[in-house]
Amino acid sequence: QVQLVESGGGLVQAGGSLRLSCAASGRTFSSYAMGWFRQVPGKEREFVATISSSGGTTYYADSVKGRFTISRDNAKNTEYLQMNSLKPEDTAVYYCARGWASHVLTTINGYNYWGQGTQVTVSS
Repeated sequence: QVQLVESGGGLVQAGGSLRLSCAASGRTFSSYAMGWFRQVPGKEREFVATISSSGGTTYYADSVKGRFTISRDNAKNTEYLQMNSLKPEDTAVYYCARGWASHVLTTINGYNYWGQGTQVTVSS
């Protein structure tokens, strides 16, 4: 059974930065793509960023491109999301997820394990 635990969320002013972490259990972390999604109440969960199993390929939603950076450390079974130049519209619960394949995946259906989420609030 795979468990994903996010950390690093919190309250930050617009223009500030936060770094989210996602620690994964199990021995197969390095074999699968990882991703970040976010969700606000009343809206569907939306794709933020994804990284391939090796870390060599990344892909971002247009709304965060140039501001967010996804990375992973396979030796530590951990993925990260560095969020810079945060905007109030980035406020959401952020979820990490493990994909069912090694290549980058941009849809919810591409992921079969999810963390519990961490709240990010950006004040104006």
